[in-house]
Amino acid sequence: MNFAPAGRPLVIGHRGAPVLAPENTLESFEAAAAAGADVLELDVGRDLVIAHSERELPRHALSLDDALAFIRERRIAVLLDLKQPGIERDVAAAVRHHALLERAFVSSTSPRALRRIALAEVGLTRSVSYPNDRYRISRFAWPGAVAAGSAAAVRSAMPLRVPLLLAAGRARALTLHHTLLSPAVVRAARSRGAAVVAWTVNDPVRIAALARLGVDGIVTDDPGRAREVLATLDPL
Repeated sequence: MNFAPAGRPLVIGHRGAPVLAPENTLESFEAAAAAGADVLELDVGRDLVIAHSERELPRHALSLDDALAFIRERRIAVLLDLKQPGIERDVAAAVRHHALLERAFVSSTSPRALRRIALAEVGLTRSVSYPNDRYRISRFAWPGAVAAGSAAAVRSAMPLRVPLLLAAGRARALTLHHTLLSPAVVRAARSRGAAVVAWTVNDPVRIAALARLGVDGIVTDDPGRAREVLATLDPL
């Protein structure tokens, strides 16, 4: 996966475009692609089913093969967020089968899962995620579920955590909740050759602020709106 600068952050559709269609469905992926998303983010769970969790299965749940076949035919990349341990080898095999190694990267909060990905396919880009979204804090408006004070405390410590996270997952990218990002965090990642992806951001003011911060990608529920916001900004 190439994170080379394109004058703006990559727009990453969070499980597609859930403001327009149910998340983790072909309809949502179609909507995100039509809205101009550069990357589709999707969750990969048990048995390679596309779902955030077993409690949140779409009515017509997709397989990973279904999703990758859709992506293969379009000029779009994919971020595979691993939600279940033990699927790493099968995920890597599926990406190879669909010839998407150059257009895919994998994220996980588990460094062990990322190390398993590295063993299964060294050419598959790995991104370590932080923190664990078990409480779905991505669904809350900024600063939302992460209180401003606690977010500031964690954010201040993040520059020191960055090298540890990257090393633990043998990763070349970070996928961080946007409230934890700061210039120091971005500098710490850059000094180690790592890309920075912010999740999940829908507020136009925050999208603009993150772009000015120099992040490489922004995960959003509304890719079309994010593209509109980024188009109003001066090139980085």
